Amino acid sequence: MNPSDSKSHYFARRRALAEWRRVDLDEIERKVLRPARPASELVKKVLSGLRMDSRQHEATLVQVWNQSLDPTLTAHAQPTGLRKGTLFVTVDSHVWLDEILRYRRHEILERLQASFGRQMVVKMSVRVG
Repeated sequence: MNPSDSKSHYFARRRALAEWRRVDLDEIERKVLRPARPASELVKKVLSGLRMDSRQHEATLVQVWNQSLDPTLTAHAQPTGLRKGTLFVTVDSHVWLDEILRYRRHEILERLQASFGRQMVVKMSVRVG
């Protein structure tokens, strides 16, 4: 038996059972089968779900942080996120929290704004972590 014959036999059998049961297979198949979509559309959806664009910005931010700031500071404080213009920084002690809040906040913001623009990094939130 030819493989195409078995396929046509399968579909003929299905069609006959559907007629006997009074079911419109065409309508059901249209609902079940979705038209093919381009892979680029699917990739965009997956990447947006993974927030790859924001993770790319955060990776670049960490790199600029480590290169443009004092190594003593970067040994005790690291950026942990950037959301809606607020840079979140985690420090390893209350001493460094105080140091940044009192003396280094403006310097850090100016350097990061020079690299990324004033709209990307507007303010900074520092916490011990």
